[in-house]
Amino acid sequence: MSYLSLFLTSFASATLLPGGSEALFVYLLSLHLNPFFLLLIATLGNTLGAFVNYLLGKYATDFALRKNYMSEKHLRKASSLFEKYGAWSLLFSWLPIIGDPLTFVAGVVRYEWWKFIIIVGFSKFARYIFVYLGFLAIAS
Repeated sequence: MSYLSLFLTSFASATLLPGGSEALFVYLLSLHLNPFFLLLIATLGNTLGAFVNYLLGKYATDFALRKNYMSEKHLRKASSLFEKYGAWSLLFSWLPIIGDPLTFVAGVVRYEWWKFIIIVGFSKFARYIFVYLGFLAIAS
């Protein structure tokens, strides 16, 4: 049940919904659950959540513009920045506040999905590794 909770929390926190999964990740580490599985599950959930943002950007942009959930001006600016920095910007997909919109814009500009998965997966894994190393430093 703990692993499923971590998957769902990390998945939801990577979507455009607010939230974070690091606290649960650290809590489960403190229970001495397998860190390899925790890293794998948190990374998988977070990467798949980011892929949902990508799919929303790819397939729901027109709907969001019609409903005024976003403005054409902000979308053009974000798309321009993404096209300028491309894959490099996805390395920041783990960041709070800006990471989720970056994954959305990747879908808007139709960035190749398999490159998206690799870059975002690496970024999300690196974040959880960093949190894990911080846990080890404090727990020692």
